[in-house]
Amino acid sequence: MGRPREFDVEEALDAALCVFWRKGYQGASYTDLTEATGVERPALYSAFGNKEALFRRALERYYEHYLDFIPAALQLPTSREVAAHILHSAAELNTRYPDHTGCLGVLGDLAGSDDAEPIRRALVQARADGEAALRERFERARQQGDLPEAADAAVLAAYVCTVLHGIAVQAKAGFSREKLEAIAEQALSTWPERGA
Repeated sequence: MGRPREFDVEEALDAALCVFWRKGYQGASYTDLTEATGVERPALYSAFGNKEALFRRALERYYEHYLDFIPAALQLPTSREVAAHILHSAAELNTRYPDHTGCLGVLGDLAGSDDAEPIRRALVQARADGEAALRERFERARQQGDLPEAADAAVLAAYVCTVLHGIAVQAKAGFSREKLEAIAEQALSTWPERGA
């Protein structure tokens, strides 16, 4: 019979998430992870598997606990409100924690080694899934007359995601929340209106 765990798995996962958020997948060393979690490497392996498995669990937690504004936005009545809620919420989230700015889903592994290719692919897929959900929502908005008939739902979804990802990069570079909010408003100023 194995020894019971002497640490809180959820707390360890939260601590690992913060390390990955700050340093990305490649930049987070096992030393960083064991120091942040207070858990020795063998116990981390036992609880989560390898570093890739730990990152994937942390990424799931990130999407559940920090990006819940995206599903909420998809329920809003107009396409512009959807886009506005996403961009303004991203500006807030990406600057909320001074020691880990930006977005784990965008910055987790922008440039990594061949060993990190599965993580890069997982992050690309997660971003593509988000864009697909936006595209479907904007297509519905077009069909309901909220967007002009000529509006391209795929381009609008890609546009919002591009601004969203840019917000993450610029937050990591030190842009203030106020500046990111202004950028979101600038992006929204070009939103296609019904009858335009």
